[in-house]
Amino acid sequence: MNASNRMSNTLFTANFFLALAINFVWINASEIFRYFLFVMPLMRDFLAMVPDVAPMNMIVFLSWGVWDLILVFTSTTIFWMCYLLWTPTQKVVLLASTLIWLTVFIIFWLGLWNMNLTSIKVLTIALPLAWIEMFVAALIARACFNKA
Repeated sequence: MNASNRMSNTLFTANFFLALAINFVWINASEIFRYFLFVMPLMRDFLAMVPDVAPMNMIVFLSWGVWDLILVFTSTTIFWMCYLLWTPTQKVVLLASTLIWLTVFIIFWLGLWNMNLTSIKVLTIALPLAWIEMFVAALIARACFNKA
């Protein structure tokens, strides 16, 4: 490996970590916004018969931290793999964000809906907002990777 390839790999690695950092902020903000403004009130209304539904305590807060870390690493890494395989066009951003959304959010919410733990009303709000979150995360990653 020559010096220019090493420099390019170093820049790309630095930009990958930059994408992770920016996506960490973006995804955490988006998840908090979606949950507190939409999902939590709707879930508390839908599952009003369940005591202490949708609580906010340290255990829940820590599990959210794990969820957000998984989401950040997954979304950034999947787009990075798409970036390496194809020219990072708007179509690739759309494809990557939709694949991430399908594999994370649709499976999660489909499981909740299948167990009658959510409503169509929650799904019609949470799922489009989650797709927007993943689309913006892919745009952030593309912008960072294009700097390399």
